Amino acid sequence: MNEKTVHEYKEVIATCKALFARKTHDYGTAWRVLRLPSITDQIYIKAQRIRSIQEKGKQKVDDPIEGEFIGIINYCLIALIQMQLEDSSNMEMSFEELEPLYDAAVNETFELQQNKNHDYGEAWRDMRVSSMTDIILMKLLRVKQIEDNAGKTLVSEGVKANYQDMINYSIFCLIKLKDNV
Repeated sequence: MNEKTVHEYKEVIATCKALFARKTHDYGTAWRVLRLPSITDQIYIKAQRIRSIQEKGKQKVDDPIEGEFIGIINYCLIALIQMQLEDSSNMEMSFEELEPLYDAAVNETFELQQNKNHDYGEAWRDMRVSSMTDIILMKLLRVKQIEDNAGKTLVSEGVKANYQDMINYSIFCLIKLKDNV
């Protein structure tokens, strides 16, 4: 286990969680109305904007791409939380109610990252942010296809694993972008 990666990962998650808490204060849990395909499309919009900026080399809206990666992370976590709450009709929840669900989704995703990082030997550190953006977009297209197939797969991992991979790739991108500053 690379302690540097653990520290960097937790720093990114702390930033994401703080923003999630503030937005929950401002907006409540309006996102509870969203079905999973709508959340997937919201993530797609963010990933597509990142790719568009990477390809054009400039942007006209001043929001930095780091904020888009944070948005991808939080929307993926929202999707994972929605999956846990699918039997609940409770639309309005406090941050205190959501925090354990957020933390559980983060912890499970972090454990997955640690296992993959062990097997792949931190290969992500040698990858380009643009390549990881493309992988996020590919994972989104996979999720959309699974959703269009009513969640049924023959041999593939389901949407949960893809959301987790998108979280981890987004965290890696944020770490690399910070390192390049």
